[in-house]
Amino acid sequence: MSYQPGYDPTRPQPPISAVPASTYPPAYYHPLLPQVVVQAPPSSSTATASMVLGILGVLGGWCLFGIPCVLAVILGHVGLYETRNGTKSGRGMAVTGLILGYVFVGPMIALTVMVFFGGVIGAATPTPTTGP
Repeated sequence: MSYQPGYDPTRPQPPISAVPASTYPPAYYHPLLPQVVVQAPPSSSTATASMVLGILGVLGGWCLFGIPCVLAVILGHVGLYETRNGTKSGRGMAVTGLILGYVFVGPMIALTVMVFFGGVIGAATPTPTTGP
């Protein structure tokens, strides 16, 4: 053992601290601020239905005689009315339903009219028969 000045092996040593002494000042934590939760306005169900019917009209409106396209246009206008003052969200869905409905309602109605009148005219036109 080496000799250190002021060291007396018979004298008790001071207790060792579990936390080492720090040269930094104590940390200051800001108090927690209250959490503000903002709830989004509910979505307009008619705007959602307009968009769904517009997509359905694009995909298979020709076999449903353009009915989904007409309903998409009607519900799209109702959805725009519901979302105009901001109490409900979904304005984009209503506009999407309107665009899809208007783009495809004309051809669907034209196809339906052609099929209907083609069937009526074909049934009303007599077919000539050849005799013996």
